[in-house]
This record gives sequence, structure tokens and C-alpha cells, in this order.
Amino acid sequence: MSHEQQKAPGPPYVPTVALLGLTPTSTVDIPISAVLIALFLCSAAANVTIFRRNQARAHKFIPSMVLFGFSMARTAALVLRIVWAERLTNASLAIAAMILASAGTVILFVINLILAQRVLRSLHPRFGWHQVPSIAFMFLYACVVACLIMTIVPTVLTFYTLDTSVRQKARQIQLFSGTYLALLAFLPIPIVGLAAAYPKSAKPEPFGSGSLRTKIFLVLGTAALLTLGACFRIGVNFTAPRLASNPAWYHQKACYYVFNYVLEIIVVYVYTLSRFDRRFHVPDGAKGPGDYAAGFAMQHAESQGTNEFTDSNLKHV
Repeated sequence: MSHEQQKAPGPPYVPTVALLGLTPTSTVDIPISAVLIALFLCSAAANVTIFRRNQARAHKFIPSMVLFGFSMARTAALVLRIVWAERLTNASLAIAAMILASAGTVILFVINLILAQRVLRSLHPRFGWHQVPSIAFMFLYACVVACLIMTIVPTVLTFYTLDTSVRQKARQIQLFSGTYLALLAFLPIPIVGLAAAYPKSAKPEPFGSGSLRTKIFLVLGTAALLTLGACFRIGVNFTAPRLASNPAWYHQKACYYVFNYVLEIIVVYVYTLSRFDRRFHVPDGAKGPGDYAAGFAMQHAESQGTNEFTDSNLKHV
């Protein structure tokens, strides 16, 4: 970092410590970010198209639109990183890029938790729909909002103060929120794993398309990838801060892009290409045990009726 950058006249101050991914450069970060932007834009286009087609068939699946929003948020974060690479002394750009990069991945954690809840309610309807686990899931979702605030506010604060004690407290808050988010990324694994392993008192309620086993593997696999990325990020944050002129191996750009965007790209495309909009679809208004099975039976009957109508028409052609 240049002498001019270190001697910024006032806030916001350009960071003097090593950041995950280091300071972006035009020769490295711009081409990598451009490729990732293209991948996320393809994901956004695919998911919004799927959502609109499903909507036309009265097939409501909000997570597809959420995945579209996530892809666009990631695109915005990468665009800001490209602009930051061209304007290294602009601390405001650095703040915006870091906030979008750290906050966006939470969307995938929430989607995975929703899918895990649906698998739980399928395997153990009475327990899954009970008030206690339902409230627990709502509590987890509410905590996500609190953790986002605890991630964003301290990040901004560290750019506007040189007070060591204030920065230390801000770091402690960031470590707490980061640890919670890593736990949130991991939770679908024990939830689905224990639900699948625990003896069932009744036959699982079917929902969506495809086998329940495939749904379980999808949730466990994507949760493992998201947990890997979250644990790496919080692990880096727990290490002692280092000067920007002396970064560690885990600060390097390869680690930043692999443990953030590459893992997320894999998860996004696994969701999209596996057609999770069909696999994890549940009937609107489901409120208790039996609703998944009833909705599945109705959907199956409608599908058979459509096929019979089509076959009948073909016979007269």
C-alpha cells in the first residue's frame, strides 16, 4: 500500500491490514470477476425464467426468485470489486464491496435451512410441524437479520475510526456474527442427518418430484460446501490481523474466490440444474401433518388427468 493511501486525511480510512482477497488489482481481479459475473447472470436468467414458467402453471416456488436475487446481489458485489480495483483510494467503494461480499451468502444459508425444514416435515410430520421446532426455525431466521446488522455496522465503523478499542469491539462483534452464520450454514446437516437416521413411526409424506433420498443428498451436499466456505472465512477472521504488506497464504486471491464465489456457484447450479423448484415444492397453505401428502396426491392426480387428456386428443389426430 502506498504512502499516500496510508496517510489518508480523514475518514473513511483505507484499510492498512491484510484483507481476505487482498486489495483488488485490475490484472487479476477484473478477469476473474468478469467470468464469475457471467456465471451468476446465467443463473439469474435461468431462475427468473423457471419462476415465471412455474407461475404461469400455478406452481409457486419462491426460493427460485430468492436464488435470482442472490445471483444479482453477487453480480453487484463483483461489479463493485472491479470498480474498486480501478479506484483503490476510494474507501467508500471498499466498504460497499466488502459489505455485499460478506452479507450476500446468507441468502443461501436461509434457502438451505428452508429445504431442510421441508425434509424434516416429510420424514417426521408430527414433530416437524410441532410448535417447538417451528418456533426454533423462526428464531433462526430472525437471528439472521440481527447477524447481518452485526456484520454491516462494525464493518462500516472500522472505516470511520482509528480508535483501537472501538475497532477491537467491532472485531469481537464480527467474530460473533460470523460464528453464528457458520453454525447456520452447518445446521441443515444435523437436522436432515438426524431426521433420516431416527426411526420413523409412519411412512414419510411425499412432496415435490424425485426421491426423498435425492433431496436428502442435495441438502447435505450443498450444506457441506456452504459450511466449508463459512468456516474458512470465520477461521481467517479469528487469526491475528496482519499488515497489508505481509499477508498470509489464506489472504490470497485464490482462497478468496474459491471459498466464496466458486463454492457458491457450485451450490447455485446444483440447485438450478437439479430443478429444486420441482423437487422441493410443497402445496400452498400447508399447515400441518398430512398437508404434504394431500398436496402431492392432488398434484399427481392433476398430472395423470393432463396426460390422459393429451393421449385422448392424440388418438383423434
